[in-house]
Amino acid sequence: MAKSPHKTTSGIEIPPLADHEAFPVDTKRLSRPGEYPYTRGVYPDMYRGRLWTMRQYAGFGTASETNKRFKYLLEKGQTGLSVAFDLATQIGYDSDHPLAKGEVGRTGVAIDSLEDMELLFDGIPLDKVSTSMTINSTAVVLLAMYIAVGKKQGVSSDSLTGTIQNDILKEFIARGTYIYPPQPSMRIITDIFAFAAQHLPKFNTISISGYHIREAGSTAVQEVAFTLSNAVAYVKAALSAGLDVDSIAPRLSFFFASHTNLFEEVAKFRAARRVWAWVMKERFGAKDKKSLLMRFHTQTGGSTLTAQQPENNIVRTAMQALSAVLGGTQSLHTNAFDEALALPTEKSVEIALRTQQLIAYESGVADSVDPLAGSYLVEYLTDQIEKQSLDLMAHVENNGGSVACIENGYFRKEIGRAAYEYQKSIESKERTLVGVNKFVSEQSEIPQVLRVDPALEERQVQRLQALKAKRDNEKVSQSLAKLKKAAEGNENIVNHVVEAVENYATVGEISNQLREVWGEYNERN
Repeated sequence: MAKSPHKTTSGIEIPPLADHEAFPVDTKRLSRPGEYPYTRGVYPDMYRGRLWTMRQYAGFGTASETNKRFKYLLEKGQTGLSVAFDLATQIGYDSDHPLAKGEVGRTGVAIDSLEDMELLFDGIPLDKVSTSMTINSTAVVLLAMYIAVGKKQGVSSDSLTGTIQNDILKEFIARGTYIYPPQPSMRIITDIFAFAAQHLPKFNTISISGYHIREAGSTAVQEVAFTLSNAVAYVKAALSAGLDVDSIAPRLSFFFASHTNLFEEVAKFRAARRVWAWVMKERFGAKDKKSLLMRFHTQTGGSTLTAQQPENNIVRTAMQALSAVLGGTQSLHTNAFDEALALPTEKSVEIALRTQQLIAYESGVADSVDPLAGSYLVEYLTDQIEKQSLDLMAHVENNGGSVACIENGYFRKEIGRAAYEYQKSIESKERTLVGVNKFVSEQSEIPQVLRVDPALEERQVQRLQALKAKRDNEKVSQSLAKLKKAAEGNENIVNHVVEAVENYATVGEISNQLREVWGEYNERN
């Protein structure tokens, strides 16, 4: 059969006609939904039993401002919260630090202390709402604050539901908001795993992210392979720390992007489930069925949004959300159409949420479990992505695993190469990007965008300084000293972080204690 010039973004050839002669479907490998290897979904009834969680990512300015946005989204029908933190919070600096100037509340909400966290969830009962927090280097601090807020609300830790991203390896690979070197960063994660196994049975203690890998320019195959290679590294680290695979694996979750090539994206999700189930069963010998299930959140592709003709992004997002649903996601965020220009407005966020609701309640795709199963094209793509992902994972493993491939620059080189090839295809018009390299408008109206009030930064700094003046600073010092001692030894640090935040120690103060013990990571080292 002659090769077709048509390819997916991963370079997989698309035949002009996929049929039973060219691509016979192996029904044994499909199995039924809710059965190993979970190609067709992790639950037998999927969305017939429960729709995916509609979890819009939100956060800007102060905790009070973001609290208002949370309540707005919940009133509009959102079913879970997802918190965006500002850059200073992500890399462990308080709002009054010189390096935080101009960044406070700009790309997410500024959280300096438990006082801010209390305001963030004011009037939002944590026993009724599931919360996802996109936080990595300082994940242990924000998790401790969430536990403390729940305690103040009368909600015990074993009743809390949600997810912390807590995926530091992808920060070294694709995003850059790391603080400490890889090894102590992994130690924090295994400490969280151990703590959560005892105290947070309903909380997902890591969301292993392919999203940022894809947003950095990877192909769909690289997204699966590099994400699962990182997951393997986390499981190995947990086992080395003395944890049992079935005590931590059921609380692992994943986070993927959904881009615009609909069939490739659907197949990607199906292949990823199958590969992960195989890895957990055959490589790690997991016995608990829940350890084999890949449960994942999806976000539509931020890097696919265009500043040109931004209304086109509504259609792009709808196609990407549909791919995620057809692929069996458990949770979904739909990007707002104006996010290539600024943080989203309330109006654009409402359109994004309505996109999910239209798919859920009007399209009919949620009525049948895995409605594309048996499609020759989908099964062919699923098999191809599975094979290529496993080959790439084997290459990572043969070169020392994820940490080694971070340190030798392999991941960044491969993602950079893929991003370069994609950009070349846009500039050469080999690949069409509507409104950018084809169907271009001479004039494109710029929508009204959200502007974060610069005065919010000053108010946040004033609140922080007032807190430092009124709290019991002797208790703060004592709890920080105990945390530092635990970090210097082998004691689990999480309980000490909880104690510190309950005494109103700040994100920056806690991070600085760990910096003193472990130092900061410099990629040039």
